[in-house]
Amino acid sequence: LTDIMKHPLIKDMGANFVRISHYPQDDAVLEMCDRMGLIAWEEIPIIDYVPENADFTDNCETMLREMVRRHYNHPSIAMWGYMNEILLRMPDENRSATVERTLKLAERLECVLSEEDSTRLSTMAFHGSDIYNESGIAEITDVKGWNLYQGWYGGRLDDFESFLSTQHRNHPDHKIIVSEYGAGSDMRIHSLSPEPFDFSMEYQQKYLEHYLPVIEDSVFVAGASHWNFIDFSSANRAESMPHINNKGLVTNQRYKKDIYYFYKAYWRDIKEDTVAHIAVRDWPVRMELIDENGYVTRPVKIYTNLPEAELIVNGHTLGVKAGKNHTMVFDTPLSAGNNVLELKYGDQIRDVAVVNINAISVKNGLVDPDKDELAINVGSRCYFRSEDSGVDWLPDMEYSENMPYGYTGGKFSTSQDEIALTADDPLFQHCIVGIEQYRLNVVPGRYEVELYFADLSSPSVLSAYMLGHNAGSESVALSHMDVWVNGNKVETDFAPAAASGVRTMVRKRYVADSTDGSPIIVAFNPVAGGSTCLSAIKIRKL
Repeated sequence: LTDIMKHPLIKDMGANFVRISHYPQDDAVLEMCDRMGLIAWEEIPIIDYVPENADFTDNCETMLREMVRRHYNHPSIAMWGYMNEILLRMPDENRSATVERTLKLAERLECVLSEEDSTRLSTMAFHGSDIYNESGIAEITDVKGWNLYQGWYGGRLDDFESFLSTQHRNHPDHKIIVSEYGAGSDMRIHSLSPEPFDFSMEYQQKYLEHYLPVIEDSVFVAGASHWNFIDFSSANRAESMPHINNKGLVTNQRYKKDIYYFYKAYWRDIKEDTVAHIAVRDWPVRMELIDENGYVTRPVKIYTNLPEAELIVNGHTLGVKAGKNHTMVFDTPLSAGNNVLELKYGDQIRDVAVVNINAISVKNGLVDPDKDELAINVGSRCYFRSEDSGVDWLPDMEYSENMPYGYTGGKFSTSQDEIALTADDPLFQHCIVGIEQYRLNVVPGRYEVELYFADLSSPSVLSAYMLGHNAGSESVALSHMDVWVNGNKVETDFAPAAASGVRTMVRKRYVADSTDGSPIIVAFNPVAGGSTCLSAIKIRKL
């Protein structure tokens, strides 16, 4: 039932190809592909490594024969696949023997496909290493699938087209499909300066806005399958959503992320379906600092197959812009409360969306939280919204005279590990190690100050599926510090990991006065050979 439900979303987006991975699925999936005209690649689960085991290789042959015989009569199937990233987990020793064993199995399975079904193409998916060409494995199947994540797990975005061009130049006869590509996105995380592996919705958009045109414009690339269409469970992953791979264009609740409409705008013919989408649905409620001007200017993105469109905000036009890469971006003034956005083409309103701004006032450089909480996502450039508490955490910044808040000293540290005692993992997967002070310029008053910690001192153990990505955490001294608030020592020999261990949320709460408009200053001093750290800070006016 789940798979039947997702196929209309795929078709409505304009896609015509599905990679069914990494194993054969229920007949209902292929029946829907047949009915809806979706081309399918189906495969058996031979993943990462071929062990030296005769029973294993015999079972691979059995699985392949069973898959072909069971689904042979489905007209949607164009390709049979039988390996995925099979040299990803190469052992340190006897590498040549592993390659030879893998090559032998691939040749055996190719013969099986020739016997069982000579009318369809064979394929396998490689990870981004030339070892498949060097070993000869890439010469075995009809179609070469490449799982490519340049600009996500490592490298730059433009390394993607460089890799593809190199493959085509060196192997012009290879029939290439980009069998996987994608970037993680967490609906709770947003950024005005998105970066690889920050899991912001905005970086996924940046990544895919780069990849899709390259795929479409590369005439030697036969097709591509985005990994993955829907967010799905993945036991070995931690990242921003533990045990979830969140690279989907659609959430696991079947909510269409804004980026879904980029694909739809790219693929749907305007004569059949006009696509005009104001891409703010992923971030409809926001917390912002607003000064005496009464508004904050933020980019608002449009995904559309229209040649141009006009954006109207709270009844005031921002003018007409032409589309580029099926995208338009308007610098948009947003004020406190509900902001009504209307997208107009010609004399018709094509889309309407609302962005609600919860504003914290800044007067003469001083923050006035009033009835709201000022919450800072320390060590991160991202906004974060907690689903549990509803608190909106603002991105961090280094302190200067003109800034309402910020840190001094230390460096950002990150981890992709699950954090204990919290559902707000992204808030604690970032911190500042070696922090000296945190300063908040606030209006006079009495404040509750909450400090949040998670000691990330031991390095993450990375899965092979991180494809070489360095999560950013490194081995540093265990956090051990004294803490002062406005000159009053509130913690002595404080070690966040002492009670519950590393990567565990710890919260401390104090009261501080700013009676004369002086800043709230939280100071940290390392003791006992340890380091200082801070994951988040929140203040509330009492």
